[in-house]
Amino acid sequence: MKNLFTLFIFSLLFCTTSCNNSKVENNIKMYSNVWDEIINNGKLDLINDTNFDKDITLIYNPENVVGIENFKDYYNNFITGFSDVKFTIVDVFGQGDKLVKHWHYKGTHSGDFFGIPATGKTVDLKGVTLVKMKDGKIAQEQDFMDNMLFMQQLGIVSSPENIKVIDGLYKAFGIGDIPTVLTVLDPKVVWNEAEGNAYADGNPYIGPDAVLNGIFARVGEDYEFFKVADLKLLDMSNNQVLATLRYNGKLKKNGAVIDAQVAHLWSLNDGKVIAFQQYVDTKHLNDAINK
Repeated sequence: MKNLFTLFIFSLLFCTTSCNNSKVENNIKMYSNVWDEIINNGKLDLINDTNFDKDITLIYNPENVVGIENFKDYYNNFITGFSDVKFTIVDVFGQGDKLVKHWHYKGTHSGDFFGIPATGKTVDLKGVTLVKMKDGKIAQEQDFMDNMLFMQQLGIVSSPENIKVIDGLYKAFGIGDIPTVLTVLDPKVVWNEAEGNAYADGNPYIGPDAVLNGIFARVGEDYEFFKVADLKLLDMSNNQVLATLRYNGKLKKNGAVIDAQVAHLWSLNDGKVIAFQQYVDTKHLNDAINK
């Protein structure tokens, strides 16, 4: 009798475990297929009461997104805001009605995204989503990702490395290390001198070689010495850095000394300068040249 009871308990536990495993497997399969179709194929209509609980909830700050229509409106931003989308579920596992999804998302910001106009920038993000299922439907989600990185990739928040890059550039210039300065410039950098500056005759200078020959080489030919002073760097939005400084120099041809107020606006992408705009007291420079 004891053996029969033990066999009954073992069978019950085996059936329970097997049923739970089957339930998790079904939830994972359903969940993975639905999100693959929604994100990769843009099938937003799959956010419906067949696949989602009517009170589907996205845990969100400052306010949760609740209900199928609100949930659909939220994810419509990802469908219309990005193209060339590739969404991959790296891994997904679960227990009972709870799932954990590790995902990888790539796309090009080519449309309006929560009111942010298209930037043409590419995002490459990884994150984790905690999921609750209910009766075979998706009932709750909570995403965890690096939102700061997301904003940086969109260009809304600047990379914290930008200041370091530009500071290093000025330090290299200060010791005459022009090769290092040129390595910081993107191969297609667009460089503009201030209008009225003698070196603005080649605007825009495209590429490091153009900057070297059109700006740095001419400065070396024209000045006995040329340096920057009172440098201050300000981190701006959209991956830009504003530098305020002064030019100190002495012209070779007439010995005139310059002490000019200057501002530089640097634009960066992935640690490289893609654009430069100079603002300077050109009257002061021209008066010194013509002295």
